Amino acid sequence: MRATSTPRLPVTARVFVQRFSSTPRGARLARHLALHRLDAWGVPYGSAVSDTAALLVAELAANAVTHGRVPGRDIEVRLRLDAYTLRIDVSDSRGECRPRGPESTAAVTPEAERGRGLLIVDALADRWGVFDRVPVGKTVRAELDLRGNAG
Repeated sequence: MRATSTPRLPVTARVFVQRFSSTPRGARLARHLALHRLDAWGVPYGSAVSDTAALLVAELAANAVTHGRVPGRDIEVRLRLDAYTLRIDVSDSRGECRPRGPESTAAVTPEAERGRGLLIVDALADRWGVFDRVPVGKTVRAELDLRGNAG
């Protein structure tokens, strides 16, 4: 009797970390460089994953520079790609001004002055949450499951 082998995906995780100025220009640059990095990793521009990542990075970075800005402090964008998941982390230095998490989007209306951008994150990400950042600040994380989401 021959043993059958199960195909295995590579376990390599690719990581990109970059700091950007806490300005609208920094947020735009974060989106552009994130897409460039994903393309270099084999997630082509214009694919479903790339387009979704563009929206997530844009929204999270815009939120960080709008609501988490501390003068003189940068925001940080971290991408982590493995065979199963794309994780997008956007960190800022303002820990006291934070979204409550996915459960908070249920109460957001189209007329609301705050929180509408997180509706986009909630709709596009398979998971998202808010985490403390050491030594100071917060990280908002969005994850995309890649199985069945390629191309």
